[in-house]
Amino acid sequence: MAKKNAGLMLWLGIAAVIVLLDQLSKITMSRLLAYGQSEYLTSFFNLVMVYNKGAAFSFLADSSGWQRWFFSALALSVSIFIVWMLNRNANQRMFCWSLSLILGGAVGNLIDRLVHGHVIDFLDFHIGGWHWPAFNVADAAITIGAVLFVLDELRRVNR
Repeated sequence: MAKKNAGLMLWLGIAAVIVLLDQLSKITMSRLLAYGQSEYLTSFFNLVMVYNKGAAFSFLADSSGWQRWFFSALALSVSIFIVWMLNRNANQRMFCWSLSLILGGAVGNLIDRLVHGHVIDFLDFHIGGWHWPAFNVADAAITIGAVLFVLDELRRVNR
């Protein structure tokens, strides 16, 4: 049981590092940039301060405000489920890496929703005139975690 708890603590520690990096980056960018401000850095990358009241790609961002609480409740529910899954499967490395990254990202964005009423996004990649939607460290962790999750499942199916 002690080894299982040690494994869980490792995965929760990774999630906590993601939350810390996410929140520190958002605090830093909020101090450097005003809302709507954009700073050119390279031919393919800018820093931009935008707020997302919705979900991925600003889904439901124009709703009346209910989405803040809906996405907060969803993030909290998913986070509890992920902790349960991490506890049950602490020895499955890629699976737990994926869940830890998703958990850290979900909690990072949950903090934003609860504290600010929106998620702070500031990373802006672009090619020519086409811009990927702005995102943050939490979003990147969720995306990487989702890719690892799919790879892990594909690996399991092929065994």
